[in-house]
Amino acid sequence: MIRNGLRKATGYAFATAVLSASAIATGGTAQAADGSVDAKGKEYAGCPSGAVCIYPQGNWNGGKPEHIYYSYGGHDLYNEYGTHRVFNNQHSGATVSACKGSGGSNCGKGMGPWKYRDVNLTPVNSIKLSR
Repeated sequence: MIRNGLRKATGYAFATAVLSASAIATGGTAQAADGSVDAKGKEYAGCPSGAVCIYPQGNWNGGKPEHIYYSYGGHDLYNEYGTHRVFNNQHSGATVSACKGSGGSNCGKGMGPWKYRDVNLTPVNSIKLSR
């Protein structure tokens, strides 16, 4: 009887240690169903704070963004097709928009900081980072 209780207690302690370690490994950040993440002022999924990152598929690609953008203005995209994850890890109200034209023209509604969206980049020719 005592052994079973000890075994259960050991099992619970191990599970707690594993869960705590996984929270530390991910930096304690969380991903919400509304397309937001708790990344305020820190790197998230390989995307530095203050940047906009594009991942090659509709996922975080193991924390390896395909493109990282820091400067405001239009950025042309080349040979990007299908769904990609676009993550805005900027701050201070900065937005990122997908644009049908080159150089950041003919853009859709901007996405605010600490948000991500899976976007079909086939009709998109540029993105625009704005303050």
